[in-house]
Amino acid sequence: MTTMKRRDLLKLGGLGAGVTALGMTVPLGQSVSTSDWISTSAKPARFARALRVPMAITPTRMVDEYGDYLLYEITERAANLQILDPGAPSTPVLGYSVGGGGPTIPGPLIKVEQNTRVRVRVTNALPTMHPTFGYGGVATSVHLHGSASLPQYDGFADDITSPGQYKDYWYPNFQGPRTLWYHDHGVHHTAQNAYSGLFAQYHLHNPWERENLPQDGFDIPLIISDAMFAQDGTLAYLDRNHSGLWGDVIMVNGVPWPYLNVERRFYRFRVLLATVSRSMNLKLVNTRTGAVLPTYVVATDGGLMVPQQVTSWRHAGAERYEIMVDFKDCRIGDTVELRNASNKNNVDYLHTGKVMQFRVTSEATDSRWNQVRTPPTEEIHPVMRATRSMARRTRDIKLEHDDVTNEFLINGMSWEDVQAQSWNIFTSPGDWPRSGDIEIWRIENKSGGWFHPLHIHLVDFQILSRRGGSGRVQPWEKGPKDVVYVGEGEIVEVLVSYTMAPKTYPDGSSTGQAGLSGDRGGRYMIHCHNLAHEDHDMMGQFFVAGADGAVDLSWSHANHPVTAAPPV
Repeated sequence: MTTMKRRDLLKLGGLGAGVTALGMTVPLGQSVSTSDWISTSAKPARFARALRVPMAITPTRMVDEYGDYLLYEITERAANLQILDPGAPSTPVLGYSVGGGGPTIPGPLIKVEQNTRVRVRVTNALPTMHPTFGYGGVATSVHLHGSASLPQYDGFADDITSPGQYKDYWYPNFQGPRTLWYHDHGVHHTAQNAYSGLFAQYHLHNPWERENLPQDGFDIPLIISDAMFAQDGTLAYLDRNHSGLWGDVIMVNGVPWPYLNVERRFYRFRVLLATVSRSMNLKLVNTRTGAVLPTYVVATDGGLMVPQQVTSWRHAGAERYEIMVDFKDCRIGDTVELRNASNKNNVDYLHTGKVMQFRVTSEATDSRWNQVRTPPTEEIHPVMRATRSMARRTRDIKLEHDDVTNEFLINGMSWEDVQAQSWNIFTSPGDWPRSGDIEIWRIENKSGGWFHPLHIHLVDFQILSRRGGSGRVQPWEKGPKDVVYVGEGEIVEVLVSYTMAPKTYPDGSSTGQAGLSGDRGGRYMIHCHNLAHEDHDMMGQFFVAGADGAVDLSWSHANHPVTAAPPV
């Protein structure tokens, strides 16, 4: 029997685009609708429900042969949640849960201190058939986005955990303070699994950040997502023939268009865009005066930066921007709106220009962390001090679209091509990067008009230049990054550092005193974080050689049946 390849199915149109397909295989331009996608469905009220602020979960302190570590036990479950307004139908979701409780959207917040060893046990208790989209075997792979984990704990797309199995993920947390997030990365179903609710934040702290940036009730995670709902309350999945999904309902921390009561002082907001495809252009506006609030970007994907004052910032899927916002010039009773001016090649609806509301309700009750401080040099990622002259080579990375197969490609290769060609988009062994290398990646968007938020796993980089599009590096992106917005027709240069750490660090695996990914090298993934593009098929992999030139090709570390005794 001849097996038909995924690419051949795509040529024949054999893969559906979800619930509905519009047959759109060309860029959308700036699309603005005067109605919502189903104008008769009940839409949630704007600014009527309070923001849900996730609380950090408590781990179990454990000891093994390498010393102390923290154990977090998380279970992936299906449930029906009341996302739309009370009285509207509930919505079937997938989510992360702790203990015997049901899942939440977003999932449990994890907060750890730098250099704390963490073991996260994730159990897949999902159904064998997706409750909404109908694909079988809801297999998952947890990616801690922004962590320099060993590749076998990175959430490799093909390293899937099936229903009835669990996997232990080990994280060294040696990097500086930053906002990470964990989400599903299961091959070819990342978009639907994450869209169904499998995402959450993970915060890494250190003493300087604890002392100088707002903490506790003034340090608020904001996970922005969008969705479309059918009349029966279920999530609809309309990816416009793989070009992307843009919902007409905007949610923050799983609540449609919420509000948050604030004091007249500085707050830190950890803003993550967990949309499938939508990018945003965000600003905060006092509705009484029309004034834009003073906003300072104090950290990016890879951690702390020299603060940059902005009036607005462009934000793509998977990017994290930590902003400090000063409400002191507002009057008690003022309302401030987080608004979205959008970008090219989104689909905008009646209320997608609104995100959430802040209600100024009281004077400041605490004077701590109430000014913007510049971190000392040693607190900022060293990649920001690297220069062009330090680069060993320049690589050309081309982001393309195949109009015949309707696939999105990296250097002409789909994920199927990567699998068939020894799992490496850098095909020559002599061309592999090595631990300690610094390289320039010249990323060119040749895909015919779509924008691509490109994510490189396990490394951070500095954005050097932009040609075309905006034409310059923007103030908000002058910090260490792991996702870069590559606009339509743009060429973006980034300075990539493969230096993780010059030491070994116990990861609890059977290999004993294992090195970090930067010491041992391994498999590194790269993909578009428009998740519809990633699944069809803009995802690749490359090998990084260790300091000794050898490559650790491990990509999986034991999925176990739930019925099995935990490994010693």
